[in-house]
Amino acid sequence: MAKVEKSKSLVDKLRHKYRLAVFNEQTFEEVFGMRLSRLNVFITIGITSIVLIVFVIYLIAFTGLREYIPGYPSGHERRLIIQNTQRVDSLIWEIERRDKFFRDIRAIMSGELPEGATAEDIDSLNEYNNSKISFKKSEEDSIFREQIEREEKFNLSAFETTSNKLELEHRFLFTPLKGVVVNKFGESEGHYGVDIVAKEGARVSSVLEGTVIFTGWTVETGYVIQVQHSHNLISLYKHNERLLKSMGDKVQAGEAIAHVGNSGEFTTGPHLHFELWYNGVAIDAEQYMSFE
Repeated sequence: MAKVEKSKSLVDKLRHKYRLAVFNEQTFEEVFGMRLSRLNVFITIGITSIVLIVFVIYLIAFTGLREYIPGYPSGHERRLIIQNTQRVDSLIWEIERRDKFFRDIRAIMSGELPEGATAEDIDSLNEYNNSKISFKKSEEDSIFREQIEREEKFNLSAFETTSNKLELEHRFLFTPLKGVVVNKFGESEGHYGVDIVAKEGARVSSVLEGTVIFTGWTVETGYVIQVQHSHNLISLYKHNERLLKSMGDKVQAGEAIAHVGNSGEFTTGPHLHFELWYNGVAIDAEQYMSFE
């Protein structure tokens, strides 16, 4: 009973009404007055505190004020953290692949099986070596050969040779990027392309239609994309900010494949390092296109 009476008295105290009044000091006239209780005061203070906390969290989460909080990284620092994380992942993957290659070479030189290979693979090769394979022509082969000869009879590409291939000078090459050429072809040893300075994020286009044969990131050249075109022509685009295509993708002439960036150690600002390789030899791209 004592506990019940004590709890009732506590509730009564919380609900007990008080009057807050403000008087004029000279005339003692009541200027302002309001009725309140301890419970109302506690509820008002609690709701106000919750509203203030939600408001502060909103300012920190959705406005730029969070960058002024000590220890909170800025947007540029967060982008650098993400880029460095991607670079570290790429380096780890390259190192693991290189180590596996070295382990396989050592295993082969010591007469052991490479990593991932089994004795069944070797035994299957021995079966082919020990068996007698016959290469006699069958009736089905003759029919198939005649069908192919009829289909390719009027196909000029089947009789194409190196001498009658379309020369590079007679082909129209799209300009990959409009800008200012700061380093020309062959200005320094090992410089097999041209460096075009442009605004960061500008569009990089493919010079011809072809197939993307390489996309990746290296420490020296950053994000790189390589496109294989017809007639043994290859184009390379280095130091990109972002790649828009993946390996195996088909691209058209003038199609966007990357954005100009400043990635890699061998760069001093946003630019594109562009190379052209024809029949395995690097050529001067300025002889076939204008970058201005």
